[in-house]
Amino acid sequence: MIAVVDYGMGNLRSAQKGLERAGAETVVTDEPDIIADADAVVLPGVGAFADCYSGLATRGLVPVVRDAVDSGKPFLGICIGLQLLFTESEEGGVSSGLDVVAGRVVRFRPQPGDGFKVPHMGWNEVRPVEGIECPLFDDIEPGTYFYFVHSYYVVPAESGVTAATTPYCVEFTSVVWRDNLYAVQFHPEKSQRAGLKVLENFVNLID
Repeated sequence: MIAVVDYGMGNLRSAQKGLERAGAETVVTDEPDIIADADAVVLPGVGAFADCYSGLATRGLVPVVRDAVDSGKPFLGICIGLQLLFTESEEGGVSSGLDVVAGRVVRFRPQPGDGFKVPHMGWNEVRPVEGIECPLFDDIEPGTYFYFVHSYYVVPAESGVTAATTPYCVEFTSVVWRDNLYAVQFHPEKSQRAGLKVLENFVNLID
């Protein structure tokens, strides 16, 4: 059973459907006991950082999510679910995050005339960091394209958590991996065959 954390923001159902296509049994829930008892936890989401964090806080889910990461069970953050794991975000002024991963969330700042638009929207490649073989990307070719929609990106305080990067204005961290914690900036549920494979690989991490 995979618990998809419900904190009142969008994209929960599409993430749930993607996991079910990957062979998982899922439940969308904001119940702490159900999240604690699940075999794995997924934190998806779209929206503004502060609103998403507030959604977690008002439901009493901040310690629940932290405990899920600490429990050792497979944990996957998607899009805002990646960003929320970090210490703080500069979106809308400085907002505190879960501080599970040290670092900041910052806005893309393209230079005039360089052709980059914000938000970063559409298909882009994901480049595994040399020497790091993240289990999410088993049987996926390096440089495979995935679907992105975001205006902000994460800057980890420690480079060792970066499992893959993507070029857009800068070479930014698009995949984080530390022990049982996995998080991606792209939307696997919108990334067709490659995205489904990422979700299948996550499901296969469950004992």
